[in-house]
Amino acid sequence: MEKVWMLDECTPKQVLALYDEPRPLINSVSNAMQSLERKGYLTHRQQGRGYVYMPAVAQKDYGKSKLGTFVEKYFDSSYMSVVSEFVHEEKVSKAELVAFLHELMKEE
Repeated sequence: MEKVWMLDECTPKQVLALYDEPRPLINSVSNAMQSLERKGYLTHRQQGRGYVYMPAVAQKDYGKSKLGTFVEKYFDSSYMSVVSEFVHEEKVSKAELVAFLHELMKEE
């Protein structure tokens, strides 16, 4: 998806060109794009004998969807468990968390 967003509209061949060597097979790229389309992330239009693919979802929305799946799978659907893990692993300090909550309370 990252490569498709970079190009906006693209063919599998154009996506393949963005990969470093050793590149995947063109069939692998094409199959991946077809799979993403079946999942609703891409759409296409016919151009000659092939397809030109376009994103069907914004990058921000895609990220939210993947985050939700991640939290569901690894944190039993608990976003609080994610926050707790970030604090415990010192990825977010307690002071940052308190400041965030303070700002959040001001907005209400």
